[in-house]
Amino acid sequence: MRSAVAARYSLIADGSEATGLGSGRRLDNGKASPADADTGRRITGEIGLCNRWADELRGTGSPLAVARGFVFDTLWPRPGPRYVAIALSMKAMITILCMAALGAPARAAGTWQLAIHGGAGVLEPGALTPEKEAAYRASLNAALETGARVLRGGGASLDAVEAVVRVLEDDPLFNAGKGAVFTAEGRNELDASIMDGRTRQAGAVAGVTRTKNPVSLARAVMQKSPHVLLAGAGADAFSLQQGLEQVDPSYFRTEERWQQFLQWRDKKSSAALDRTHAYGTVGAVALDQAGHLASATSTGGTTGKRWGRVGDSPVIGAGTYAEDHMCAVSATGTGEFFIRASAARQLRDRMAWNREDVQSAANHTIADIGTLGGDGGLIAIDARGHVAFAMNSTGMYRGSVGSSSPAHTAIYAAEK
Repeated sequence: MRSAVAARYSLIADGSEATGLGSGRRLDNGKASPADADTGRRITGEIGLCNRWADELRGTGSPLAVARGFVFDTLWPRPGPRYVAIALSMKAMITILCMAALGAPARAAGTWQLAIHGGAGVLEPGALTPEKEAAYRASLNAALETGARVLRGGGASLDAVEAVVRVLEDDPLFNAGKGAVFTAEGRNELDASIMDGRTRQAGAVAGVTRTKNPVSLARAVMQKSPHVLLAGAGADAFSLQQGLEQVDPSYFRTEERWQQFLQWRDKKSSAALDRTHAYGTVGAVALDQAGHLASATSTGGTTGKRWGRVGDSPVIGAGTYAEDHMCAVSATGTGEFFIRASAARQLRDRMAWNREDVQSAANHTIADIGTLGGDGGLIAIDARGHVAFAMNSTGMYRGSVGSSSPAHTAIYAAEK
């Protein structure tokens, strides 16, 4: 169907047919006037975009979303009433044909989905005591229930991911907020980001030291400043100005993390690190009942980090990404490699351009990071609510819950 449509309008583009285009004037050789041929070329260029929107229709089942994409992505920027009339009728026809050919089922009303992670590491079965494993699973379930309450009640995905990450930041088991690891100077410096798939607005902070919940500061950057990323003392000052809850830096300290830091300082070796939590990051991705996606990520970074090091967690497109009709992603791992691979955005692009499903895109993205020498994991969710977990570490604290699926948690790589 697509090839036939494209073939028909390629005739218009090269000027060999101009029926219904422009004024209908023809040159002596029977071809369309230059103005009409130019209009045809512009329409032909949009046939390729139709493929993208058709893929979105397959993912969302939303003709309205596809039509809105047609109007605002291609029709709106081009002036001229003649072109508007031509393009609108053309795009309407293509939309109808795509929907008929694909037969895409609509996303079920009331569908919502949530996935979370609490970091990746060397997590062979038996690496945790039964008591500690139970504590991690209980914490993951508590975070899932927090997000589920928001989504079940018709709340926004953006509110859900923020609420979930706040719970994980408050939990000393995880390397984010309270329980964050220490820098080489014996300080806690926190990073976080959040992204709204509906608008593709994003906010992030790096190296903050006094904000109790860095993910909420990232949201304030997104909604109450003209910026995307604030760092260090400036981010701390902005947080104070916005009235976010402040704590003494000692709030983030836990004895377990402090002992890990002392061992690292004495040995200056990775052997002193908690290998069951090597890549301590927390994150959440969500799809709400309105079909909007969002993601959020927060971390304390790596033990012994120096010189203001910042990893992928606050980098939009590396550790965090969300875009309606496509996917939401949150990552955890060796941040430098996730940045180099543009991990979160790479997953999105694999879906958009390679037509990979969300799990295949997640697997291939992690494989690409592995070729660079990095390891870790990521979580993702697509516009239909399909959840993907991928990792090349031996474990990742993770879980999911949805409108049609009960809460489920996992730790080890082999767990489904």
